[in-house]
Amino acid sequence: MSLPRTPSFRLDGKRALVAGASSGIGFGCAVALAEAGAHVMLSARSSGKLAEAVDAIRAEGFSAEALVLDIADVEATEAAIAAQPPFQVLVNSAGVARHGPAVETSPADFDAVFALNVRGAYFLTRAVARGLLAAGEVGSLINVSSQMAHVGGIDRAVYSATKHAVEGFTKSMAIEWGPKNIRVNTICPTFIRTPLTEQTFSNPERVRWIEEKIKLGRIGRVEDIMAAVTYLASDASSMVTGTALMVDGGWTAD
Repeated sequence: MSLPRTPSFRLDGKRALVAGASSGIGFGCAVALAEAGAHVMLSARSSGKLAEAVDAIRAEGFSAEALVLDIADVEATEAAIAAQPPFQVLVNSAGVARHGPAVETSPADFDAVFALNVRGAYFLTRAVARGLLAAGEVGSLINVSSQMAHVGGIDRAVYSATKHAVEGFTKSMAIEWGPKNIRVNTICPTFIRTPLTEQTFSNPERVRWIEEKIKLGRIGRVEDIMAAVTYLASDASSMVTGTALMVDGGWTAD
């Protein structure tokens, strides 16, 4: 009897772009892809922090370079991606949150969050897909979404709305590009300790709410996302598209 073989999780020979890669989840994703053998282009708005992130990855013997980019600037993003060889892997971890009661949401805050989390994410994903389509190559495009794309949350009406939108365009893009073997998925983390979430964790009431909702009884870590992104980027997930991979400790199981 011949045995089936587990598909490879390796990414040797693949080029990966990680947006929002200078810290937190994005940096963790970049490290994970580099560990799996990809050449990783780290992208973010801050050149200083980005250079530090690239240097740290290279110091471990992995392949990485930097691209200073603000994905909210759609025209500049499209030009930058078009100037590069195709990326077989995209991880979009760039995002912003301006939490507060819905009755206090300002139009400026609403527009700023949507400009990056939805508009920027949409056109970045499209730009990478265009490169793959033009070259006739296959790829895996991953948007870091949130458990808040599937539930609501205190003071998170705008943020939750943006992540619901990401889920919507991800599914539609997956349908459109599936025949070309370009897969599009999301990863939906629970609360992860990063610089972006420190304000939340400084509020004891919010921490109690989070700990009550996460069935595994602990706050998420960046490392919890790293294996998930490697799986979705690799051939191990070659039959997975148009879906959301929940890394939420059981939050949305209710």
